[in-house]
Amino acid sequence: MRVRVATTALGITALAVLALPACSTEAQPASVSSPSGGGKTASAEQTEASLSSAVLEERLLNESDLGSGYTRKPEQLAQHDDVTVLGCPALNDLGGDAATGGSLDFTRQAKATFAYNGSSSSEISEELYSDAPAKLSAGASRIYDAMTGCPRYQVLVGDSAIDITTQKVPAPPLGAERWSQLMTFSVGGRDTVVKQSAIRDGSVLVIISGSPALVDRHIDSALTKAVAR
Repeated sequence: MRVRVATTALGITALAVLALPACSTEAQPASVSSPSGGGKTASAEQTEASLSSAVLEERLLNESDLGSGYTRKPEQLAQHDDVTVLGCPALNDLGGDAATGGSLDFTRQAKATFAYNGSSSSEISEELYSDAPAKLSAGASRIYDAMTGCPRYQVLVGDSAIDITTQKVPAPPLGAERWSQLMTFSVGGRDTVVKQSAIRDGSVLVIISGSPALVDRHIDSALTKAVAR
């Protein structure tokens, strides 16, 4: 993952760096669940067109959606600290950006991170992706399966070691597919709990990362705005 917790929903490093004292924030990760009965049929989803990155950008949550006190943080350039995952072969097998917390491999995407009154403990991030439903499903499932398949492992980010434990939690009954997980990052005697929920609805994948309360509060509205038709 990138060296910023709210950079991507599926990175290990970004999540891990959240726990580092100098970069305390909240965000990212999850578990696969089966499609809901009320979702679209597979044939109907396949005909749904992907959205451009420009459209996705317009459908991100903004300050007015989140409420007073929230400010969007400027995008930061990706950093390239050495990252090593210990005790989770499935994550190592992913290779490339997936294993190190880079963005999902979909060209159509948009992201935003918000902080409440400048507090790193009240950050929330959103990622939107669009592609063929089958590709979104396979890509998200592959990474989430790897992440949640290791209940405990360690990530080395530069000279810092972060112990990580994962716990699958129920995802909200939204969309066609959904993932949700809690992760606890332990470093220097300090624990940080972050939650990440992801919802796929047709050709759109929505990922919200942050403190459990913030994720639960905004995931529904984020999905509604992202798939507005």
